[in-house]
Amino acid sequence: MIATESFKGKALIEARMELGEGPTYDPLSDTLYWFDILGKTLCALNVESGRLTSHELPFLGSVLAIIDEKRQLIASDHGLFVRDSVSGQLSAYAAIESKPENRSNDGRVHPSGALWIGTMSRTADTGAGAIYHVAGTTVTKIFDAVSIPNGICFSPDGSVGYFNDSKVNHLMRVELNPSTGLPASAPAVFIDQSQRQGVIDGSVVDLEGTIWNANWDGGAVDRYAPDGRHIARYAAPVRRPTCPAFYGKHLDRLAVTSCWEGLTAEERAEDSLAGVTFDLGVSVLGKPEPRFKL
Repeated sequence: MIATESFKGKALIEARMELGEGPTYDPLSDTLYWFDILGKTLCALNVESGRLTSHELPFLGSVLAIIDEKRQLIASDHGLFVRDSVSGQLSAYAAIESKPENRSNDGRVHPSGALWIGTMSRTADTGAGAIYHVAGTTVTKIFDAVSIPNGICFSPDGSVGYFNDSKVNHLMRVELNPSTGLPASAPAVFIDQSQRQGVIDGSVVDLEGTIWNANWDGGAVDRYAPDGRHIARYAAPVRRPTCPAFYGKHLDRLAVTSCWEGLTAEERAEDSLAGVTFDLGVSVLGKPEPRFKL
């Protein structure tokens, strides 16, 4: 078993999110965005100044993608919306699925500019969700009967995709068409976490092709080589980290969201930083998130 390296980072904010998720960094504005899904809030942290701005949302947002200097795409329980990054005005863009009992969860933009977005039951019913591929306004279901979609990320060249159903706890690997982000093979088990501590949650891939994964309920961030070897584990200051993102002017820092959802009052008291967004305190070779193509 690989040794766990001690936490050397810091909390980026004092506010604690019930379900902090979906971090992404906009290098043009030097802003780190993330959601408190259950709090219907979009958080925006100016990295240089440390100023946090919270934007109320009329829905449960979970993923933000940059379109251009003025627009963003948000995935939510009401579908996909284009957001004006200055005024905050929202415009309906496309439906994801016709299941009002579901909401969006994990997602990420493929290097081709297409979005992968997962859905799940609001009560995490088994097999109630799916993973969709969104190219422009064309929405295609690519994986069905998913309970809690997580871990969506892609190799730097876009030829490989990864995803996890947290109820199964297998990180899956699938060959992709690099020009479209659509599957070119059946997915296969890449990492079996089902008998280990913690759950595979949000993930991101660096320039070396290694996968950084938030180990939910395991209190750690794991790093895996492109061949699946577990090469590092970093202690988190919280029990339930949820998703990492590269950020900073050189994309050499790793921000990680977390949550207190599901913890008892006693557990929250013990996990005093549960719900903060933190810097892991390690140097990384991050890459910018691709922009979503309308």
